[in-house]
Amino acid sequence: MTKRKLSRQQRWRVEKVQAERAARAARKDSQDSEKLAAGEYGPERPGRVIAHFGRTLDVRPDGAETPVRCHLRANLEGLVTGDRVIWRGREDAMGALVEGVVVARGDRDSVLERPDARGQLKPVAANIDQLLIVFAVEPAPHANLIDRYLVAAEATGIAPVLVLNKIDLLPDAGGELRDLLGRYEALGYPVVASTTAGEAGLDALHARLAGRTSVFVGQSGVGKSSLIDRLLPDEELRIGELSKDSRKGTHTTTTAKLYALPNADGAELIDSPGIREFGLIHLDEQQVAEGFIEFRELLGHCRFRDCRHRQEPGCALLEAVERGEVHAERFASYRRIVDTLCES
Repeated sequence: MTKRKLSRQQRWRVEKVQAERAARAARKDSQDSEKLAAGEYGPERPGRVIAHFGRTLDVRPDGAETPVRCHLRANLEGLVTGDRVIWRGREDAMGALVEGVVVARGDRDSVLERPDARGQLKPVAANIDQLLIVFAVEPAPHANLIDRYLVAAEATGIAPVLVLNKIDLLPDAGGELRDLLGRYEALGYPVVASTTAGEAGLDALHARLAGRTSVFVGQSGVGKSSLIDRLLPDEELRIGELSKDSRKGTHTTTTAKLYALPNADGAELIDSPGIREFGLIHLDEQQVAEGFIEFRELLGHCRFRDCRHRQEPGCALLEAVERGEVHAERFASYRRIVDTLCES
């Protein structure tokens, strides 16, 4: 598509708007600097972003529980929930912190990103130890959706954990879900079963969360907010009911937020907005293949260097499927994901 040429007047308007925006940012930065120089804000201190609201953040000071609403320096962008930051606070006449300004971001151990509607990667949360992929008896889980989450987790380097929720609704024999779980356990993925219907239904989940920062992901209606509501009884979360017609959940969370679990040995949770499907359009075919952990030792051993693992002779993946070393349904799931990349 040919780029539209702007008239001289249009270019002048664009340049004027950009100059005004730059001037406003410079004034804001100057005002913050004057406040810091005047001593209105206190000394630098470390903290953790627990929620993000545009140009303001809730920052939890290290060693404290109560967050402080902070503004961003004009030249500081891209912060997300979970970031470690350096900030300065302002106290009231009683010595209580009432607001602050974030002046720097610390290094990130990890960052969870997902593509937006335009295919651009957007950070969701930072400094995460594990990705809890929640699915449930209702709405019925699909292996391909779980595989998408696993591929995304492998691409970010964040350890995935599968959480089967609402196990009180499982048939006595477990049915197809038990078989599905066994397939992932055989690959080495941790699997945790949970339910909010009984007192001991979250014991295994508590053990998995201890000492880690975790993110709940999964399609709407699988009970992410219900789990957090039980894990954090002092927090009030909006929980959406399943639609009676579609049995799909409604979105209840609007911004990612970090919670510290009480009496849980440093366990922290980040509740992220519900997403029905984890987009992978930012990955190529090789990255998707590497996201299937049982493929890794086979990749690079096909007869042809440019093998796309379809019908090529000497394909190491196809031969592994025939030998039963790679589950046929996992391979079919891989092909469906790659096909969606080609369609996008």
